Amino acid sequence: MSTITVRPINTGFVTTIPKQYLFHHSVIPFVDGIEDHRIEMPDFAFLVEGGTHLMLVDTGMSCTERATKYHHPGSHQPEGMAIHEQLAKLGYAPEDIDIIAITHLHWDHSYNLDKFTNATIYVHEKELAFAKDPIPLYYKSYEHSALGLTPHFEGIEFTTVTGEQELMPGVRVFETQGHSPGHMSVEIDTKIGSFICSGDSIFCPENLQPVPELHYDITPPGRYVDIVATWRSIQTQKARAKDLSFILGAHDRPLVERSRQTPVLGL
Repeated sequence: MSTITVRPINTGFVTTIPKQYLFHHSVIPFVDGIEDHRIEMPDFAFLVEGGTHLMLVDTGMSCTERATKYHHPGSHQPEGMAIHEQLAKLGYAPEDIDIIAITHLHWDHSYNLDKFTNATIYVHEKELAFAKDPIPLYYKSYEHSALGLTPHFEGIEFTTVTGEQELMPGVRVFETQGHSPGHMSVEIDTKIGSFICSGDSIFCPENLQPVPELHYDITPPGRYVDIVATWRSIQTQKARAKDLSFILGAHDRPLVERSRQTPVLGL
């Protein structure tokens, strides 16, 4: 029986307008309560304990200054919420992390990688290639040098993957492209079932719900590079999950309270 557990770690707050970002325009008339104003969303990384290696899924967001200046206005990382500060509260140093799986290389999922000097850092090969040479629409997401910035992942040694691959016993990555060209999710076996850390392939729990009026079996988001791949990725994760509570989104608002009540999942 697996001894692996998953600990959600909120690294700060990213702002967005749900009606523009979280929901495709076609579903707006059929989904109640979609906010049309800027809201705060959590920004989760996930600590995987109890396996053969100590592991992180993503490393969270940038500092407040860069987050709000270059990315989503009003985004902020309160003192003590950066990933290395959160690990210190749990008795870990960045050097203790053996494996990091990066769902994608956007600024709010892959910051502070330079601190993890002993980790093997996995990213999809398509994601790394696009991050280094994105179209201008995504210069901000990857902090491209054209903006006068040093990309937050510059100088990091990555191990690239494709397809589905086991990173350690009980933990595997699989492709969930669509939000970004090389997005991937992480499936983690625990004794109560397999959790899926879905990154930004699923923005909110509502994306997993059908829209019967449109014959949709999901509720697609409004932000993507490829809507067909996005759709298929959400379908794939719904099919793989024991039930929807086993899908852990990086910006899942209900996960804030859930993780407060149950800090460690999989026990």
